[in-house]
Amino acid sequence: MTTSISMSRRHALALLGASIASPHVARAQGAWPSRSVRYYVGFAAGGATDTLSRIYCQKMSELTGQQFVVENRGGAGGVLGADAVAKSQPDGYGIGMGSIATNAIAVGTYAKLPFHAGKDFTFISGLWKLPNVLVVKKDLPVKDLKEFIALAKGNPGKYSYASPGIGTTLHLSGEMMKSAAGIDLQHITYKGGNPAMVDLLAGRVDTLFDNLPGSLQQIKDGAVRALAVTTTNRSPAIPDVPAMAEVLPGYELTSWVAVCGPAGMPPDIVARINELSVQALKDPTLAAKYAELGAQPFPTTTTDITAYRDKEETRLLPVIKAAGIVPS
Repeated sequence: MTTSISMSRRHALALLGASIASPHVARAQGAWPSRSVRYYVGFAAGGATDTLSRIYCQKMSELTGQQFVVENRGGAGGVLGADAVAKSQPDGYGIGMGSIATNAIAVGTYAKLPFHAGKDFTFISGLWKLPNVLVVKKDLPVKDLKEFIALAKGNPGKYSYASPGIGTTLHLSGEMMKSAAGIDLQHITYKGGNPAMVDLLAGRVDTLFDNLPGSLQQIKDGAVRALAVTTTNRSPAIPDVPAMAEVLPGYELTSWVAVCGPAGMPPDIVARINELSVQALKDPTLAAKYAELGAQPFPTTTTDITAYRDKEETRLLPVIKAAGIVPS
C-alpha cells in the first residue's frame, strides 16, 4: 500500500511538473532565433551584393541578439548560393538570397537547375532593389538618351554596349533597350563589371550597362556619362539621371533581392522572419547605408514577394528568348 501511494504521488508530481514546464518548452521551441542563423550569399565577398547582405544581417543580429553569419557560396551566377538555401533544413536557421538572377532569369538561361526556382523556396520578404545604369564614354557625342538613340539609329551596328556576361540583368537591359528603341548595337560581353569599365574608360567600347554601385564613383567623378537608369523611377543616388521609361515608356529592369528559405518552413517562423526583416529594412541607418550603394530597401509581405517573383519569371522569359540566349 505504501509503495502504491508513493508511486501515485510521484506520478502526480511528474504530471504537475510537465504541465508547468510544457508552456515554457513550447515557447522556447517557437522562439526564433534561439541560436545563430546562417545566411547564404551566392556571390564572392566584397561586392555590392555581399555588402548589402552584410548590412541586413548586422541589423538582424542587433534586433534578435543572435548572430547572422554570412556564408559566401559564389559561382554560377548565384546558383550555388541559392541551391544551398533550397537544400537547408526548413527550420529558419539556413536562409539566404533569392534574386532576379537565380529565381527568374536562370529559368530561361540554364538547361537544368539544381532546384525549381519557384517551388523549392519560401519567399519571406523583399530586401532591396538596385538600378542598372547606362553609361557612355566621355567623348561619345551625345548628352542624353534621346541623342544616343538618334545616333544609333543613324549608324546601325556601329556602336557597342558592354555587359558583364550573357544572361545577366545588364545584358537583358541592353537587349530591352535595343528592342524598345529599335536600334542595332553590338553586344560585347566581359567576365565581370570591372574589366568592362576599364575598356569603357579606355574608349574600347562605347557604352556599358552596369549595376549602379559599380559605376557610381566614375559617374560622380565625371569619368563616364550616365544616360539613364533602368528602374521605373529615378534613383536618389543620381537624381539628375532620368529613368529609361521617361524616354521608352514601359521599360523596366530592376535588380532585386529577397530573403528566402527552403520550401516547407513553418508559417510562424516565416512570419517572424518577415516581421523582423521589415523592421530592419525600415531602419533609417540601414536605409542610409543602402543609399550609399545606390540601393533602396524593398520590404514586402511574404505573399507579395512570392507573387512578384512569379511575375518576374513570366515577364522575363520572352525577353531572354528574344535576345537569342540558348539555355546551357
